[in-house]
Amino acid sequence: MLTIDNLTYRIQGRLLLDGATARIASGWKVGLIGRNGTGKSTLLRLIRESLQETDSAIRIGKAAKMGWVAQEVEASDRTLMDETLSSDTERAALMHASETVTDPDELAEIHERLMTTDAWSGEARAASILTGLGFSQSDLSRACREFSGGWRMRAALAGVLFAEPDLLLLDEPTNYLDLEGAAWLEAYIRQYPQTVLLVSHDRELLNNSVTHILALENLKLTVHPGNYDSWQKKRAEQLALAQAQKTKQDKQRAHLQSFVDRFRAKASKATQAQSRIKMLEKMQDIVIPLEERTHPFEFPASEELASPLFVLDDADLGYREGEPVLRNTSLRVDNDDRIAIVGANGQGKSTLVKSIAGRLKLLDGNRVSAPKVEIGYFSQDQLDELNEGENALDHVRRMRPAATEGQIRSIVANIGFNRDKAETKVEKLSGGEKVRLLLGLTALKKPNILILDEPTSHLDIDSREALIHALNDYEGAVLLITHDVYLAEATADRLWLVNEGQAAPYDGDLSDYRALVLAADKTRADTGNTKGDPAPAPPAPKRSDSDVRRATTDIRKRISASEREMEKLRGDLANLDAKLADPTLYDRDPAESQKLGADRDRLRAALDSAEEAWIEASEAYEQAARA
Repeated sequence: MLTIDNLTYRIQGRLLLDGATARIASGWKVGLIGRNGTGKSTLLRLIRESLQETDSAIRIGKAAKMGWVAQEVEASDRTLMDETLSSDTERAALMHASETVTDPDELAEIHERLMTTDAWSGEARAASILTGLGFSQSDLSRACREFSGGWRMRAALAGVLFAEPDLLLLDEPTNYLDLEGAAWLEAYIRQYPQTVLLVSHDRELLNNSVTHILALENLKLTVHPGNYDSWQKKRAEQLALAQAQKTKQDKQRAHLQSFVDRFRAKASKATQAQSRIKMLEKMQDIVIPLEERTHPFEFPASEELASPLFVLDDADLGYREGEPVLRNTSLRVDNDDRIAIVGANGQGKSTLVKSIAGRLKLLDGNRVSAPKVEIGYFSQDQLDELNEGENALDHVRRMRPAATEGQIRSIVANIGFNRDKAETKVEKLSGGEKVRLLLGLTALKKPNILILDEPTSHLDIDSREALIHALNDYEGAVLLITHDVYLAEATADRLWLVNEGQAAPYDGDLSDYRALVLAADKTRADTGNTKGDPAPAPPAPKRSDSDVRRATTDIRKRISASEREMEKLRGDLANLDAKLADPTLYDRDPAESQKLGADRDRLRAALDSAEEAWIEASEAYEQAARA
């Protein structure tokens, strides 16, 4: 289907690909991965442009139809359904011909082709794709100009999926999708009958949808069967093997060089020395690829405050009086909360977090914050709030006016900007660099509550992994809106569901929620329910946060006590192991070594008991929270 043969490409003098070669067979679902800036999107562009080139290092299967999302759908008066149907140009031409052609033989051929391509089910198929991507049935008859740019990007994605090309190219397709849309797309790609090549940093998508990984590293392309996790495991094994081989080679080289240095001047050993010199010259260096270091994120919390940190009590949230987006909202945030907020786009997730962050005034009800509470808020919308013409130093200087120039540069370096990047104007920064700057500025506030609304759209996989580590090390509360299931599962332990004008704790985990979302899509497909509104998301449970908190007070105390006990025992074990690691201990004081060994057995048994108590308390908490 796709052959890349000895491709070398430079852009503005910078080498992106050097003799890169890869072959992709028909029907493969391939994830193209690599660090930000390595040239993934450029490679997709070169593949698209290869259709117009007769002599190219990139070759597409004969007569294959290629499809991609070039730009958002135009803001026209055409309906969403008509725009999607027109994406399949062959179908559109045949449907038009079926109404205008009068010759019976030609008309028969047209109808035969329409039957072969299942053109008559086009509207139902288009409706299924559009609703899967988050549009309601009522949206399908609305003009495209009525939708925002993000939704028109979804419409463009729907169009290319509907056209069903032989080679489907997708560049970060989940960036404009919510968790529900991403889950649907994941299943759609897995079942897609043709070949797919997609660029994505969404680990869940790469694990559950692709059959192969195409890795762009060190200016080369390599194809690996399996998903992202299997590629990562194999890559780690290859690096370990290369390191072992290099260590062995270094020892061999040192041994040969030692012989040459010792005996080169001796006539009796001259021949042997020359032989070893030739062996050294023929020995090819084993090169270990340098791991690019991802700068860590850091979120230092301010002093711990008494819970609750924040409470919404019977509040109406929205933008206009009399038109609330969410009604009768009662939620609370405590010190140890890690909450992922789920719900389809347009249901009010961002409205909820903006109200908590104080960016929206309540329409009704009460909003109570703990004294001195600091809330850190990040949203993709804030990327536009960065000041063009200014650099990272200018933004930090505004937040720390009393800091010296050296202190400001140190802060900017800790955020992840080296000397050159620190002085780069905002408009010249990449999307990922802007996200890093905004997250760094948010961290400077030392918040008690960290609210992140889609923080990963411009981050590569390694940066997302660094964000996970930072959030898990962070000591404050976290509220997270994300389509990245891997991020949510790694950092959140509870869910809030925003659906049909309500926001409340959700009785289940992300796996439960995703399964119900996909089951609702399957039910609509099986019953042919494409004319009604999409099946609603699962209902929110009736219990409020405060009910759950009251019901689990004693259990949470047991969990905290077990965690403190485990931390203490692990520290004692580490100190004991340091003493037992002394090789002279056993000869110097056998009795002491025996006593320390017995103490270690006792501490290990105590730690096992503490861990068992923690597991039992955690399970009891989950059962009580679901009751």
